[in-house]
Amino acid sequence: MTDDELLRYSRHILLEEIGVEGQERIAAGSALVIGAGGLGSPAALYLGTAGVGRLTLVDHDTVDLTNLQRQIAHAMDRIGQPKVDSARQAIAALNPQVRIETVAQRADAALLDALVAAHDVVLDCCDNFATRQAVNAACVRHGRPLVSGAAIRFDGQLAVYDARSPASPCYACVFPPDAVPEETRCATLGVFAPLVGIIGAMQAAEALKLLAQAGTPATGALLMLDARTMDWTRLRTPRHAACPVCGTAHA
Repeated sequence: MTDDELLRYSRHILLEEIGVEGQERIAAGSALVIGAGGLGSPAALYLGTAGVGRLTLVDHDTVDLTNLQRQIAHAMDRIGQPKVDSARQAIAALNPQVRIETVAQRADAALLDALVAAHDVVLDCCDNFATRQAVNAACVRHGRPLVSGAAIRFDGQLAVYDARSPASPCYACVFPPDAVPEETRCATLGVFAPLVGIIGAMQAAEALKLLAQAGTPATGALLMLDARTMDWTRLRTPRHAACPVCGTAHA
């Protein structure tokens, strides 16, 4: 670790749970962020400033004026640009040491199969059920931990699904693929701007803990935030043997 890196990451290094070894693990690690919008913006920014060695951003969308109320990786002068390119500029301005790769396309099954296998941790920051299921299936296939976040109106969710642990559920254990919910999008229902910052920052925190091997990841639990009152609810989420994705019949 160089003198510049020791200075840049000194506040992490001072933490007993991280130290030099943990920071070196972060620097040697790779994170895949699916979605560069409300959740992906703070998640990617914190992963970048924390020194994750390789960061890949996936999003097919472009920056729009309506995004700027909450998607803090973007700016007025980047309206019309691909979100992944805009986010790359924002991260590079904070930490030019991070290797940032961008994929400006939808995260379909074939793309996810290639990308998930090549990263140490995956952050689901997307906004639709089908992509969430595809991300989860790829993480289960390749044995990669998944940090899942969601936010709409004043309601947020966070969970960690770790396919490496036989006790951990997967996303499909908690949200079965055949129980397709009515899609809820912030374009029609709205979203409280700081809520995506809270959940996205927590996704980054969980991913960094996994990479640094620090603390206890929020595996096996679903954390739900009501931002109207700032009350948290924590639900245990066991693994289901009959799960169509990670169950024993599909192992």
